[in-house]
Amino acid sequence: MQNSTAEALARHIATILRDHGYRAWFVGGCVRDRLRGAAPKDFDIATDATPDRIASLFPGSRLVGAHFGVVLVRSGGAEVEVATLRSDHAYRDGRHPEGVTFETDPRMDALRRDFTVNALLQDPFTGEILDFVGGRADIEARLIRAIGDPEARFTEDRLRLVRAVRFAAALGFEIEPKTFEAIRRCRSQVVTVAAERVRDELNRILTEGAARRGFELLDQTGLLEQVLPEVAAMKGVAQPPEFHPEGDVWTHTLLMLGMMERPSVELAWGVLLHDVGKPSTFRVAKRIRFDGHVELGVQIGRRILQRLRLSSASIRHVEALIANHLRFKDVRKMKESTLKRFLRLERFEEHLELHRLDCLSSHRKLDSYEYAKSKYAALTPEQIRPPRLLTGHDLIRAGYTPGPQFSKMLEAVEDAQLEGLIRTPEEALSFLRQRF
Repeated sequence: MQNSTAEALARHIATILRDHGYRAWFVGGCVRDRLRGAAPKDFDIATDATPDRIASLFPGSRLVGAHFGVVLVRSGGAEVEVATLRSDHAYRDGRHPEGVTFETDPRMDALRRDFTVNALLQDPFTGEILDFVGGRADIEARLIRAIGDPEARFTEDRLRLVRAVRFAAALGFEIEPKTFEAIRRCRSQVVTVAAERVRDELNRILTEGAARRGFELLDQTGLLEQVLPEVAAMKGVAQPPEFHPEGDVWTHTLLMLGMMERPSVELAWGVLLHDVGKPSTFRVAKRIRFDGHVELGVQIGRRILQRLRLSSASIRHVEALIANHLRFKDVRKMKESTLKRFLRLERFEEHLELHRLDCLSSHRKLDSYEYAKSKYAALTPEQIRPPRLLTGHDLIRAGYTPGPQFSKMLEAVEDAQLEGLIRTPEEALSFLRQRF
């Protein structure tokens, strides 16, 4: 969805509301981002029109939070959330208010929000800013500050603990001291938040361009130990300086997070968790060693991602990234068949990128990366994954009895094919008769 299209729709909505006697304002992130000189990613509207009236004015709109007065208006690929001004009743479950009161005073709506920088309203027609909580000054001071009593805001919705970190990291702001201390005091409450909600915040921290800063803040606020204790365990785990002059496992991981450029969710998690098995496998035998850390890392990574309810497909790919990240060190010694099987890993470009970041955050030697990258670029998909020369049916027709050896035979045929030793089914059968 293009920003200009969303803005055009938002202005159209505001115009219709005004023409029917209602007031409307841009609200939240779009106002904050404009004051920062950044292009808004989306547009939200606050209005004194009731949800029923909003729905009637915009046929085809959808109530997405009827209890809270939120209506989704779509047009031409753009969408805008239109919310009735409201105040919230007491929160009992750490997420939802027990009820809401629809308001006509925009100040009441601003006071219920999470952080001052997100509580600004702007008149779409005059550009006038309504600031009831000091949000404009906090934007200028580059501060994330909870509205009113920080502990009360975090107790209302405990996900705000992580959202404060995300906003600070994404915007390049600091967390205001009282808000920061409230996060530390309330940090244990984050474990009561639904895993999916925490996952979505962590995904955004990892992929929106400020992953290192985000995880530094998660650590400093004490939230990391609560949501990802396996990652917090990386701190202080020394590494052999001849391979990792940068320092411990945590430092190495932070450096990698800081070098990511627009990663997929799976690549970002792969970077974060590629060495998650090291704390439990640390030992010293002449030098520091982490025997079996890859295999253990796959298991730990799987448990973390299942706990956070990532999709099965995402988990499989992150597992593959962890499982294969050390194989690059042997890439020059691989047989042609082994190398081609390696290069045909699903989304191999992300395996390459993880290895590049791994090298740049440690010894900085890119020989294996460049070799694998050049091989991957030079080989065609058919060379990496050629059509099969034989199947099990072919073996039966050739007189072989079905059994466990079939898989070994077919693998041997593929090895020879990938090595360039055979090219036709006839050559494959001849090869098998010599070997089996």
